Amino acid sequence: MTRWGLIGASTIAHEWVIDAIRAVGGEIVSVMSTSAERGATYAADHGIAKSVTSLAELVGDPDVEAVYISTTNELHRDQLIAAAKAGKHILCEKPLATSLEDARVMVKAARNAGVVMATNHHLRGAATHRAMREAIAQGRIGKPLAARVCHAGYLPAHLQGWRLDRPEAGGGVILDITVHDTDTLRFVLGDDPVEAVALGQYGGMAKAGLEDAAMGVLRFKSGLIAQFHDGFTTKYAVTGFEVHGSEGSLIARNCMTQKPIGTVTLRNAEGETELTLDHRNLYENTLIAFDAAITGKGQPLCGGEDGVWSLATGLAVMQAAASGNAVAIEPGL
Repeated sequence: MTRWGLIGASTIAHEWVIDAIRAVGGEIVSVMSTSAERGATYAADHGIAKSVTSLAELVGDPDVEAVYISTTNELHRDQLIAAAKAGKHILCEKPLATSLEDARVMVKAARNAGVVMATNHHLRGAATHRAMREAIAQGRIGKPLAARVCHAGYLPAHLQGWRLDRPEAGGGVILDITVHDTDTLRFVLGDDPVEAVALGQYGGMAKAGLEDAAMGVLRFKSGLIAQFHDGFTTKYAVTGFEVHGSEGSLIARNCMTQKPIGTVTLRNAEGETELTLDHRNLYENTLIAFDAAITGKGQPLCGGEDGVWSLATGLAVMQAAASGNAVAIEPGL
């Protein structure tokens, strides 16, 4: 059983991660919030024994074995480095940071401390994407040639805060959503992006010059090209993920979501076949792999270096959208 400290009294922990930690047998022993009142209320609401206001107090707690960092993105670096130095294993929200240099420093700090570091790209835990990855590895669609991701939806009112008005915190749809597309593509395809072209859109939700929707194309090392559409502004869109190969296509629907839902259809010369899916809470899958890594019996579902890759791609997409030019993706790992 892993004993956890929460760095940030966040919405995502409230809605998803706290329950997932407990579902896989973990215990949450402490939560940190810079607001004593918010932290105390949060702890009481979630049955957490301790509420602290300083990072040092949380990472210095001998009862805490691992930390979940879900503060705003510009705070991640220093919090992760402090946790690593204290010998705590780390699950960090995406994007890891707001600059590539910071993200690389974070990975190095965890490696030097000998602790497990994982990035919380939850979509690797989806049954849809795991089935697609397996089908591609088995050669069921031949050589993958193209992919298409629709990860456009509507940002709920209770999340319409820093994502829409704080560029310094990594706001905007690209660093919030496009990084998920990137990681899911890398996971499913077993391939890495090398170049991005993109356009950003300002549909009336975002402030301070931030994009609230984006479209673009990524070129991968294999030559595959992947189109993406990400948005905060589309109330009635259906999410999807498609991979088209020389011998068949995989078409997933309702799959770019936190919920354990969705379908995958294989289309080839024999017709259409629905893939069998073992749906399970995505965050539980992430935490099961994390616990195994702590005990030396596996690797995180999404490691620190994977988080650097998704951030590098997101930053390249932002640069491409701003400049109108193709931008190389260079994680520097």
